[in-house]
Amino acid sequence: MSTRIGVDTGGTFTDVSLVDASGAIHVYKLPSTPDDPSEAIASGVLAILAEHSASPESVTFLGHGTTVATNALLERRGAPTGVITTAGFRDLLELARQRRPHLYDLQADKPAPLAPRRLRYEVLERLLHDGTVATPLDEEAVRAAVHELREHGVQAIAVCFLYSYLYPEHERRVGEIVREEFPQAYLSLSHRVLAEFREYERLSTTTVNAYVGPTMSRYVQRLRERVRAAGAPVDPVITQSNGGVISLDVAAETPVRTVLSGPAAGVTGALHVAELAGFANVITFDMGGTSTDVSLVQQGRAGMRMELEVDGLPVRTPMIDINTVGAGGGSVAWIDSGGHLKVGPRSAGAVPGPAAYGRGGSEATVTDANVALGILSREALLGGRMAVDAGAADAAVAELAQRLHLPPVELAQGILAIVTANMARAIRVISVERGHDPRDFTLLAFGGAGPLHAARLARELDIPRVLVPTAPGILCALGLLVADPRVDFSRTRVLPATPSSLPSAEAILTALEAEAASWLDREDAAPDARRLRRLADMRYAGQNYELTLELPPGSLDNAALDATLNTFHAAHDQAYGFASPGEPVQFVTFRLEASAIVPKAALPQLPPA
Repeated sequence: MSTRIGVDTGGTFTDVSLVDASGAIHVYKLPSTPDDPSEAIASGVLAILAEHSASPESVTFLGHGTTVATNALLERRGAPTGVITTAGFRDLLELARQRRPHLYDLQADKPAPLAPRRLRYEVLERLLHDGTVATPLDEEAVRAAVHELREHGVQAIAVCFLYSYLYPEHERRVGEIVREEFPQAYLSLSHRVLAEFREYERLSTTTVNAYVGPTMSRYVQRLRERVRAAGAPVDPVITQSNGGVISLDVAAETPVRTVLSGPAAGVTGALHVAELAGFANVITFDMGGTSTDVSLVQQGRAGMRMELEVDGLPVRTPMIDINTVGAGGGSVAWIDSGGHLKVGPRSAGAVPGPAAYGRGGSEATVTDANVALGILSREALLGGRMAVDAGAADAAVAELAQRLHLPPVELAQGILAIVTANMARAIRVISVERGHDPRDFTLLAFGGAGPLHAARLARELDIPRVLVPTAPGILCALGLLVADPRVDFSRTRVLPATPSSLPSAEAILTALEAEAASWLDREDAAPDARRLRRLADMRYAGQNYELTLELPPGSLDNAALDATLNTFHAAHDQAYGFASPGEPVQFVTFRLEASAIVPKAALPQLPPA
């Protein structure tokens, strides 16, 4: 008898989903353990196995969505990190891009770099765009920099040289030197983390990877130990930001891939449910205890993005296009300096949690408003395992209502109206602002609080249909059971999108496919389970932004080029409101998605009502 388990760790609850040999799906939910997420994972796995009389030895798959890297970055709890870069580029992390998020804010502060200036070292080396060695690598300077970084107590080193995404020889040699001189250091090489152009974004992503690397490595080790101690004979896998899963070793080497791990698992589960229900166009709405994540799905495929800013720091890695807002069941209601009611983004979290949880929380939250209005049970949650302190919820709402001179019921309704408006704004960002009409989509509501607010949200946006899956609170965990192993490969090479460039473009894509084949071999993927998808970042010549488009299957010939150009012009028109078919178009970065299709858990089919 085989058992497959998916575990999603949220800010408030840890959700566990189990599929047994018969295909039946079982669920379990327990409070998260923020200090050590692996504790709740092990407890939840053992609890659900015991509840259904299954042995740990029967577990053949354990998938896990994690926020370890994200939290380490947001809370600035990563490792002391040093940087080694090309001479003249020491201050690149602080120079950044000359973008101003708020044009007229003269007091705006840039986020502090993860590696302070005293821990950033430049060494003499220079490769040109064609691979010519303009300045040989000064290996003695590298050794001196590594020694000084070790003396400064760094735990991680990021290495990023100019043009190393094309010619990584100097970076590889620095990696060898670091291994010789400072083998305990966590090493992050830019050509392995992000083999793409734009040196600032590449350096930022490589530094983020180094900064969270030791934290993720320790977590991976603890998780392995707890799973083994529980008696499960499997090595867990972790969800990536792109919705696929990777091994613990790959996650420890490139933790930057897991920045959106948890939310991505939810979208993967939602895609599976939408396909089974026959809906190709949906807006996923995942409302948990701390935040709400929304994503737009067209023709059965979630939108992707290649870059995200986390706490003001650019991170480039393929990820599902998810918009997150600080609106969850634990979002705290408060009064600003002008006397207006606000909700979030601060959350009561798992401890102390909403007042209704009876763990010492006293501030009114969205959950307390739902309890006060009778929308949530005033007796118990989690099938009776978690008692609800309705009196504490009423008191928290009444205290805030008194300060605003409002009846408690009106205050509770106001809390729900505000949190609904915040979530509607997040959906408009991924739909209306990108040329999509929400009325053409179905709202797929899940997460612990999603279905509670789905009807209000649908009315706010005039969305005609709401789809709520069975056990919506654990859909992220279910997503782990239907996620495929996947790795994304990329290579930057700016080429004109003309017939003369097709041989070069095809050669690059063929090389990426060879890399993918090697990875699929290591995954022991069966030939009929292998899937490759070609993509390219394209732009009009002279632009400094690109659109990522899927390329037609098969070789890139003249017919495929014509189809790709037509798709690009149409996509540009939808995204920016205009197209210029007469202007020259460029390929910028070639991409390949490689995945190994795994059997999917079958959800129970209910008869029509």
